[in-house]
Amino acid sequence: MKIGTWNVNGIRAREAQVLEWVAREHPDVVCLQEIKAPPSKVPAALCDLDGYWCLWHGASAYSGVALHVRRDVAPERPAFVHPAFDTETRIATVDVGGVTFASVYVPNGGKDFPAKLRFLEAMERFAADAHAAGRRLVLCGDLNVARTDQDVHPKERKAGLVGQRPDERALLEKILSHGLVDVGRAMDPANDGLFTWWAPWRNLRQRNIGWRIDYVLASTALAQATSRCAVLADFGTSDHAPVVAEFRA
Repeated sequence: MKIGTWNVNGIRAREAQVLEWVAREHPDVVCLQEIKAPPSKVPAALCDLDGYWCLWHGASAYSGVALHVRRDVAPERPAFVHPAFDTETRIATVDVGGVTFASVYVPNGGKDFPAKLRFLEAMERFAADAHAAGRRLVLCGDLNVARTDQDVHPKERKAGLVGQRPDERALLEKILSHGLVDVGRAMDPANDGLFTWWAPWRNLRQRNIGWRIDYVLASTALAQATSRCAVLADFGTSDHAPVVAEFRA
């Protein structure tokens, strides 16, 4: 099973790159964030992505997520669901092969930090319920929280800055406490340069002065079968890089 997640920062601007990425990686599940378009304005080539069941969940010029599932792992169209805490088109889920996959775009929190905390708190309850029910879960996407200082370049670290605050980091740890593993860090624990987002100025991406805020969080049983979790830092023109995780059958 291969999972790909990417904050595209505008699906219409990244149409060709998404098609190239999917053709190159052939993910079984594709999670996209910040699509910034309603379904009616998503490019036709992406709506009819060959070999995939697709869900587009967005609004004009802001937020939005997408989920795609390969038809060879789900012969019939699966039920795409939006949990009750879905606001501003920020989460969609689908059950495939006994696993719940979620494409998630957590609010940045710069303009409304309490709303970000409420969303993270709801995610924590969602993860707790899944764990209590014995359901395997994979949360993918832009969580807009750098888990620890290791996940922020030293030049970008600032105590109390949104995305690095203790209260939001604590909520991310609570989410993980419900039987989830941060697959990217588990696979590369000592890498102090493992980043997924770079501010789009001063050549920060080329200098790798960034943050790690895009994640694949997987239930322990799945995480133990991880064979790869890669940040494709050199791909695309979004300010985020795609992340691809593979799990052995």
